[in-house]
Amino acid sequence: MAEDQTTPADPRTQQTRGDFGKQDIAHPGRTADMEVRPDHGETSYRGMGRLKGRRALITGGDSGIGRAVAIAFAREGADVAISYLDEEQDDADETARWVRDAGRQVLTLPGDIRDEEHCRQLVARTVEAFGALDILVNNAAYQMALERFEDLTTEQLERTYRTNVFAMFWLCRFALAHMEAGSCIINTSSIQGYQPSPHLIDYASTKAAIVNVTKNLAQELAERGIRVNAVAPGPIWTPLIPATMEPEAVDQFGQQTPLGRAGQPAELAPAFVFLASQEASYITGEVIGVTGGQPLS
Repeated sequence: MAEDQTTPADPRTQQTRGDFGKQDIAHPGRTADMEVRPDHGETSYRGMGRLKGRRALITGGDSGIGRAVAIAFAREGADVAISYLDEEQDDADETARWVRDAGRQVLTLPGDIRDEEHCRQLVARTVEAFGALDILVNNAAYQMALERFEDLTTEQLERTYRTNVFAMFWLCRFALAHMEAGSCIINTSSIQGYQPSPHLIDYASTKAAIVNVTKNLAQELAERGIRVNAVAPGPIWTPLIPATMEPEAVDQFGQQTPLGRAGQPAELAPAFVFLASQEASYITGEVIGVTGGQPLS
């Protein structure tokens, strides 16, 4: 007699479908302020020891995608350092609690990655606490929607690029001083890097730059045995969305995808785990799209 099998979930309906409401919360966004909370895999992610003994630094690790990745990494056996803005301390404390519950060490590192010296300290403190750095996840990002191109100020342009691009360069440079063969870098790009929305022109352009840097750096570091890859999310329900978009857009968020809904952070985490694990040992310079069916082209 055949063994009983669990019926696969319908990907169109296994998560919330457009029931977010017209939310509007203060930037940078706190999970506690959201009317509909994201799923970070708190009750669903099951680790299998794929990152046992590894040491990871995740920027933007307090909430959203970063929290989901931190939880998954910890349950896979990694110690985790998370960086975040000072005003996101409540979210960071919650993420840290989940990492500790998984039996792993956690290091919380508040501050602004727009500062080069802070980026240097992030790496130095991670290595000091854990003894090494095996995995760097450049995930933190800034975005703010615009009504028209002329509304893009120099201040916003610089903030977006320093957060999304400059910090990635700095962190990679500082991390590589400590990384050995078998280590990896994972960057968070976006479908916006391929299918840009006019109201996110500065943000979208940084995400295209991240794809280019990923493919470029992967070629150089291959001879050192260090892999560099990226994950490109589609519309994912995180505090950044109601904190940076008009309430009407929030209400319809993600419904344009072929699957008809926004994704949840928990649905991103397995891609990061895969790229960080030995299962991806022959993969470098690639971008994995997690977009609900929207093509990366």
